[in-house]
Amino acid sequence: MTLETPVAPCSSQTRRHLARRMIARGAAAYDRRTLTRLLPLGPDEIGGDGPLVTARICRLLARALRSERTRGRAGHWTYDLNRHVGLVQALKAERARLAVETARRRVALERFPT
Repeated sequence: MTLETPVAPCSSQTRRHLARRMIARGAAAYDRRTLTRLLPLGPDEIGGDGPLVTARICRLLARALRSERTRGRAGHWTYDLNRHVGLVQALKAERARLAVETARRRVALERFPT
């Protein structure tokens, strides 16, 4: 006889909230060096700090996420939920980074117009 703790059923709203919180925490802890696990990129391709590099990484992440979602919806055997979550976290962090870099550049251009 096994003793199992009864688990209260979770509503879909609660599950969405938990998923959003997990993604937000993962995005906050994101480190760009781990990007090579999600995308076929070398360290030299992700080493830059400029907005062009960040925009390129965002495009690559968005494309990889689209592919992963397609695999998930199709029920394909290669779909990986952990990779999907990792891509969402990385894309959220990179978009936030791009917003900061763009705002910083805009402020610099306002201060010192060319």
